Amino acid sequence: MVTKKTFLGKAMAAAKKAIAKPVAKKVAPKPVAKKVAPKPVSNQQLKKFKPYTPKSNEKYMNKIQKEHFIKVLNEWKMDLSNDIDRTVSHMQDDVTAYADPNDRASQESDMALELRNRDRERKLIKKIDDTLRLISNDEYGYCNQCGEEIGLQRLQARPTATLCIDCKTLDEIREKQMGK
Repeated sequence: MVTKKTFLGKAMAAAKKAIAKPVAKKVAPKPVAKKVAPKPVSNQQLKKFKPYTPKSNEKYMNKIQKEHFIKVLNEWKMDLSNDIDRTVSHMQDDVTAYADPNDRASQESDMALELRNRDRERKLIKKIDDTLRLISNDEYGYCNQCGEEIGLQRLQARPTATLCIDCKTLDEIREKQMGK
């Protein structure tokens, strides 16, 4: 005679199978892939540009120096433009609609951060264009406030600098005092 299992009996049998410990097999551990966190992009990580080494008795902002900074600024601008294009194509490809609200919120947060970074880079490209215009007008390398030389080392560190170190320091002190 065949015994008929009730729904409760089937559930109990399934639970016993799930609870039963399987016999552990000895398996060689799989190599674990290391997760590498993406590095935040900063201006210094975009590209390491070859520094300009001035020759002795060389005139400040001569033709060779201007050509060097034009090259640096154009390469920097191209790198930023490529990053922006890559982001646009990535965002168009990654239009997944997640059902889970947490996943959706995480995706929106990531996209908002990405867009904010690209907006900063867009503003930097505008500043690079302004700096290239200054070079073509022979006004590059001189402070906008006092008219003194900005200095090659400062321009190497920040090619878009428009203030000498003294004026920039005073400007930052004023900002700090005003609470901006």
